Amino acid sequence: MAETKALLMLENFIDGKFVPCNSYIDSNDPSTGEVYCRVPNSGKEEMEAAVEAARAAFPGWASRSPQERSQVLRRLADLLEESLEEFAQAESKDQGKTITLARTMDIPRAVQNFRFFASSILHHTSECTQMDHLGCLHYTVRAPVGIAGLISPWNLPLYLLTWKIAPAIAAGNTVIAKPSELTSVTAWMMCKLLERAGVPPGVVNIVFGTGPRAGEALVSHPEVPLISFTGSQPTAERITWLSAPHCKKLSLELGGKNPAIIFEDADLEECVPTTVRSSFANQVRSFIKKARTEGAQILCGEGVDKLNLPPGNQAGYFMLPTVITDIKDESCCMKEEIFGPVTCVVPFDSEDEVIQRANSVKYGLAATVWSSNVGRVHRVAKKLQSGLVWTNCWLIRELNLPFGGMKSSGVGREGAKDSYRFFTEIKTITVKH
Repeated sequence: MAETKALLMLENFIDGKFVPCNSYIDSNDPSTGEVYCRVPNSGKEEMEAAVEAARAAFPGWASRSPQERSQVLRRLADLLEESLEEFAQAESKDQGKTITLARTMDIPRAVQNFRFFASSILHHTSECTQMDHLGCLHYTVRAPVGIAGLISPWNLPLYLLTWKIAPAIAAGNTVIAKPSELTSVTAWMMCKLLERAGVPPGVVNIVFGTGPRAGEALVSHPEVPLISFTGSQPTAERITWLSAPHCKKLSLELGGKNPAIIFEDADLEECVPTTVRSSFANQVRSFIKKARTEGAQILCGEGVDKLNLPPGNQAGYFMLPTVITDIKDESCCMKEEIFGPVTCVVPFDSEDEVIQRANSVKYGLAATVWSSNVGRVHRVAKKLQSGLVWTNCWLIRELNLPFGGMKSSGVGREGAKDSYRFFTEIKTITVKH
């Protein structure tokens, strides 16, 4: 009984209030493998309450000026920044990433998301044209869509949740968000800041739970006209199928198998440390076992080196950084996204060869190219089938520009203009004078 009382109990946030749920699911501390948190196992009943709250809040929020909504987002960013260390500690414990990464990337980026869209919402323009011979003036206006359904993943919990919430409410929508049931704590903590920031009840609703219950209830609801989702391709296929009868707007940011192409003239002193970070930043053993049976060589890591953990972490979700070589392009390790510290190193002989091999996977989210030849950098970047190509760098983002993938890595783009267009509907108005 004492152990149960020690568990962190999350609640849904609906209409500006924390609401208990009739059913809960366990969430584990990845460093120990032990249950430390209980997350609402929401379904249709909870989602209906959230839709009702979002519907009631929409007219008032949509009627506010962009300047008024911007001020609210700025206050929310300030409050989040004031609690940065608390959020970083919670994100590290809940998700399993290092405290340094949560402290320097995840939470600061969540703060930046609110500040960025608080600013960008003030700078959009509309189109206007005249037909003098008919005495007509045409112009466009954009209006919020209504209730936005937002589904975010486990790997960047608050980072990607705020990347969706910020542009949605900046544009005047109300939202119902479903974070991953595996990493829900920082979303719950953020709810405590909403009233203090001036977010009216019902504008932001957070409903926790699994995809088959809470997710499907959100996606299939006829009063939720758009869905922004980050996650796996199979789940995206299900969302598309459920959304089709309602012709919903969809933004789908899916998986990636991002090649890092290193040419012989690359600056290795800069390239190698950055590529190591990009390869091992996430937290899968079946892939490694299969690669071994296919004849690949495991240079270091799983199955080669021993992982020594303190007694309290023996049941935690740890694995050694693993490097695989002598692996075929057809291997699952070369084709599928691996959410773990695993990288495959393979040689190539020419530009055309490496481009063809990089483009042979079904994904097209991002890529990196390392070379001191400026002409080569431009040639290769242009030919790669990736929505984003970093050259001689990694993970430098300009939030004004589009982010999103090609092929099976998704549908749509996110960024200042792209997110604004997605979270609004355009209307053409003609005036005869």
